[in-house]
Amino acid sequence: MNRARVLDGLVAAGVAAALLVAGLSATREATAFDPLGYALLVAGGLALVARRRAPVVVLGVTAACALGYQAVGFEVPVVAYLFAVYAAVRAGHRVAAVVASVLMLGAVPLALLASGLHTTGEAFTQARDVLQLAWLIAAGAAGEALRQAERRADEAERTREETARRRADEERLHIARELHDSLTHQISVIKVQAEVAVHVARKRGEDVPDALLAIRDAGREAARELRATLEALRDDDKNPRHGLDDVPELVRRARTAGLDARLTIEGAHTDVPVAVGRTAYRIVQESLTNVARHAAAATASVRIDHRPGALVIRVDDDGKSTVDKAPEPGVGLLGMRERVTALGGRLEAAPRGEGGFRVEAELPVDHPA
Repeated sequence: MNRARVLDGLVAAGVAAALLVAGLSATREATAFDPLGYALLVAGGLALVARRRAPVVVLGVTAACALGYQAVGFEVPVVAYLFAVYAAVRAGHRVAAVVASVLMLGAVPLALLASGLHTTGEAFTQARDVLQLAWLIAAGAAGEALRQAERRADEAERTREETARRRADEERLHIARELHDSLTHQISVIKVQAEVAVHVARKRGEDVPDALLAIRDAGREAARELRATLEALRDDDKNPRHGLDDVPELVRRARTAGLDARLTIEGAHTDVPVAVGRTAYRIVQESLTNVARHAAAATASVRIDHRPGALVIRVDDDGKSTVDKAPEPGVGLLGMRERVTALGGRLEAAPRGEGGFRVEAELPVDHPA
């Protein structure tokens, strides 16, 4: 962006200097309007510095300056206006460029007549030198050609992104199938066998070995983690995508399960990108799941804050985590961090000073200007 502004500044300065030199070198008698003419020459060139930000405005300014210095007697080609036509067409304002150019073709002879020419034929003859139709068409054609090239490049980039996304989805589903086929059955067998062994031992009145209890608990946890992983991997377009509107249901389910969960939404509620809403949902879902499984908490609070340019999600609990005894980050927390990082946001997950655990994520939200 800075490079483009520097380029626009150089082009504007160069055109202004060229017009000023052309005005100074033109053979003509000095008049009282010379300072105005030179000022219009320079102003028309310098206006090009804003040709990317306001192409239609620049089109009107350069046209007015060109007609102005023609009317006061400066028969200098309307170079700045040609640059403005190119910029307007490139930005997609073709109708404005055509209308302005048609008006200019009729206005330039009138400006020359106002400068002191006595015949209409002479005015139209000099108008052809000031604003040649061929150069006008060439400027418009160049702008349209570059606009079409940029559009095709954008389409090609979108196509590459869609292809890469489709391949990633296919690979993700393939991994899910492989995990399901290779691990689910074995883990289920281990879990069932361990639970049966524990049941039989207790039924006989025997002491259950700690190792057997550890195997049973590990099997249960592995089965839950595997199901969560498979659900995440299969979260494609065939399944409904959850977003911010589904967060209240998550909190309600947490309360149904016995956790005193509360939801607070602050700030002006605005539409957020689908990816941001989906990531916010996953953060709340994973955080509440971790609270229920590991935190031994009685309460949890979910806060969603709509800020200018950002969406902030914070989940606090009053569990057993302390600053001196921080839990090891698990797969869920690593997954949350990857999702947030992929969107260019930040994630903080750590015990609170007053006890319990906090997960806070800030996701950038870009709204069109």
